[in-house]
Amino acid sequence: MLLLELIKGLILGIVEGLTEFAPVSSTGHMILVDDMWLKSTKFLGEQSAFTFKVVIQLGSVFAAAWVFRERFFEILHIGKHQPEQQATTGRRSKPKRLNLMHVLVGMIPAGILGFLFDDVIEKYLFSVPTVMIGLFLGAIYMIIADKYSEKVTHPQTVDQINYFQAFVIGISQAIAMWPGFSRSGSTISTGVLMKMNHKAASDFTFIMSVPIMLAASGLSLLKHYEYIHLAHIPFYLLGFLAAFIVGLIAIKTFLHLINKIKLVPFAIYRIILVVVIAILYFGFGIGKGI
Repeated sequence: MLLLELIKGLILGIVEGLTEFAPVSSTGHMILVDDMWLKSTKFLGEQSAFTFKVVIQLGSVFAAAWVFRERFFEILHIGKHQPEQQATTGRRSKPKRLNLMHVLVGMIPAGILGFLFDDVIEKYLFSVPTVMIGLFLGAIYMIIADKYSEKVTHPQTVDQINYFQAFVIGISQAIAMWPGFSRSGSTISTGVLMKMNHKAASDFTFIMSVPIMLAASGLSLLKHYEYIHLAHIPFYLLGFLAAFIVGLIAIKTFLHLINKIKLVPFAIYRIILVVVIAILYFGFGIGKGI
């Protein structure tokens, strides 16, 4: 495999690691960086290039799983974890720690939609115009959420989330299956509108996303595994490792800063990205046929 191709794999892995869990749409960036510039399909083939994107997405998902590993151990009751505290209100006891049921409730809407319409979404919605629509509408939703959040107080942490909030956030994750809308942008915005602070909404978004993204990526690999060729393994491995390492750094940095910078800067960036893609696509014909 040529050095240039390995460099392309490294670049794509870095882009995936930076954007998968940031509210900026990794799909939009893959269209800009790969489909319009690096064109991995030219040396991998269309199906192998798609499989490569699934592999590097797994790198980012494993990064998120590692960042939240203690949370997952606690949720699954593996090893040492803090005992669940109870807050009694009347006859009912409400858990004060995030538990497995919260995650499952949040996963249900996207799980059902993905199971029923995954092939339809993959076939009809992965085009440059539809992704631009998702990028723009997602940006507007994020701005609305931030403006609303300025008018309310946010004492809530992820451990205080209730099942209704988890379900509504799960619905927004299902809506974000529209390419370009951004899973994290949609779910964090919904969490903020549900009176969670940005950090708590981000924590739940990432925790909820890991199992459903693992399942979706695993299903895609099972459907396309025959397109992974031995000669491409170094390319896949380099992209995966780049996505994992950069993803670790990006997720930790994002979680550290999100309560300070909030969502509007990301929304503005998304709108700029739409303009750039539109100029390249409609003005210069770059990416036509995607």
